Amino acid sequence: MSIENELKSGNEHDLKAKIIAVTKTFPISEIKPLIDHGHLHYGENKVQEALEKWNEIKKEVKNIKLHMIGKLQTNKVKFVVPLFDYIHSLDNLKLAQKISSEQKKINKKLKIFIQVNIGNEDQKSGIHKNEVMSFYKKCINDLSLDIIGLMCIPPIKGDKNEYFKLMNDLSKSIGLDELSMGMSSDYLEAISHGATYVRIGSKIFGERS
Repeated sequence: MSIENELKSGNEHDLKAKIIAVTKTFPISEIKPLIDHGHLHYGENKVQEALEKWNEIKKEVKNIKLHMIGKLQTNKVKFVVPLFDYIHSLDNLKLAQKISSEQKKINKKLKIFIQVNIGNEDQKSGIHKNEVMSFYKKCINDLSLDIIGLMCIPPIKGDKNEYFKLMNDLSKSIGLDELSMGMSSDYLEAISHGATYVRIGSKIFGERS
């Protein structure tokens, strides 16, 4: 696969980044060759689509890890917790409380990223960078969430490297090891600034129709 070759041609720390194959809108028939190839990490944006696609295949292939990478509404959390393994879009306290409540019901803990509004954009979800530390402490101390890292979608305009560096610095200041950032158009830049999970769709499956 070309994306693997691109990573291997980079320097050593590139290989530490896990590739989340973003499978939204693609049917299982198109994803199955990648599953058979042994790839483990897959990302979905919409809960209903994920339920229809992944319920059965996850029973068959036990080590698949499913990542919720889209905007998550509180009324969908009860469906997400049983099926998914990671949430990348924790962006408010009400959602954190709901995730905590649903996890306790089935005694399961997902690995969670706090979404940071790194560009301070009005139209984007996410915790402001100045509030991430206090939000993180509340999530782990009051709600017992397993917060493993931070996630961002940088502004379209401007230098992505600047925002990725800010995320890396913020992550280190909190003491978190994982960074979810970078997509098909900018994943190599994200990896150069410490991304440990990159979300790749079109580079793997081609453009969506």
